[in-house]
Amino acid sequence: MMLAWRRRRAEARLARKNKLNNDDSGDNLEMEILVPSHFRCPITLDLMKDPVILSTGITYDRESIDKWIADGNQTCPVTNQVLLSFDQIPNHFIRKMIQDWCVENRSYGIERIPTPRIPVTPYEVSDICKRIAASSQRGDHKKCKELVLKIKYWGKESERNKRCIVDNGVGCVLAAAFESFGSSSTVENYADLLVEILSVLVWMFPLGEESRAKLGSVSSLRCMLWLLKSNGDLSARQSAVLVLKELLSLDQKHVNALVEIEGVTEALMDLIKEPICPASTKASLMVIFYMISPSAISYKIASTLVEMGLVSLIIEILIDGNKSISEKALGVLDHVCDSREGREKAYENALIVPVLFQKILASELASKFSVSILWKLCKNEKREEEGVVAEALQLKVGAFQKLLILLQVGCDESTKEKVTELLKMLNLCRAKLDCIGSSMDFRYLKKSY
Repeated sequence: MMLAWRRRRAEARLARKNKLNNDDSGDNLEMEILVPSHFRCPITLDLMKDPVILSTGITYDRESIDKWIADGNQTCPVTNQVLLSFDQIPNHFIRKMIQDWCVENRSYGIERIPTPRIPVTPYEVSDICKRIAASSQRGDHKKCKELVLKIKYWGKESERNKRCIVDNGVGCVLAAAFESFGSSSTVENYADLLVEILSVLVWMFPLGEESRAKLGSVSSLRCMLWLLKSNGDLSARQSAVLVLKELLSLDQKHVNALVEIEGVTEALMDLIKEPICPASTKASLMVIFYMISPSAISYKIASTLVEMGLVSLIIEILIDGNKSISEKALGVLDHVCDSREGREKAYENALIVPVLFQKILASELASKFSVSILWKLCKNEKREEEGVVAEALQLKVGAFQKLLILLQVGCDESTKEKVTELLKMLNLCRAKLDCIGSSMDFRYLKKSY
């Protein structure tokens, strides 16, 4: 059985062919070549890039057989024999044949597969862990950085390497090294090393309990905050906030420890006001979200953030932000509106009502948070004013339509109850305002999703 590879002709060659054949539609002229069946992986039928032999003697592409084994299979896909060993031996002979075939057919647009790198082994990972631990004990930050960069390089080579690194305890060793150098009185001398450690730890979450304990210590948190405030060093700030986001999502005690550190709110607000990238903005919002989740400590933090202009900043984000960022911003605003100070700032912002109604139906999570915020604002405003409700009607933002559609498409019970209450409040206020019109035609209403 053979597999066809297709490729467009070069423009000049295509023009000549079209001219000879007088073919006006020559835009789709293609050339076919055949791939030998023994060059294809038995699992995916794709050309193998890194052929390896199993104990049964069958050759597979390494990525394909790795996925097969990772899914829990313990047999050879072709022979169905139970694998006595999961060892994979590189098939250099087949790989060399494939590379030669690619070179012979390069005129048809086939690129030569690169010679694959040998995957890192558990022994190599364990050895480098010991060397990092020894370097940390000696205080040799230069050697430690060299070893961390080697781990970073391994991780970039393949997902297989990353799995091997994570499974063999590197996270705990790096967390210990970060705590050791981060608690030094001369921490500024180790900034480069600390940033590299965090950049590797980002893709190792979720970490084990011991690793989280070391990263969540007061000295480690202070060090991350110091990096978060690093002027000009964007990679340091990005790595710090990404690790903080992952760390706080795992344990409330780390949240409690962070909010006690002076300057954390200013650093996070600066990162949102002057964003580095969407990932850092989302991480900053999530850190704030965890910090202001309902508790006695969070109330003080929320009030501080409100005074610093968080509500106006979130409204700006909601106007221009994408779906993912908007969902996180709405989550933060929902927590902020639990406090009287937060609601008062929201009432003052003329864009709050139209923006919130705009986000309804944007996504399931955005609808949930938007309805929750509107419900809190309506329930807690002075009844004689009816500001939010009246504004929703006067602005003609499709309040009734959006809420009714949300009930039709479905939502969780809590959101459904809030929507029902909002509709009742809107209906009561509508009787006092002549702003809706005599009919509500839903035929031409365009759904957001």
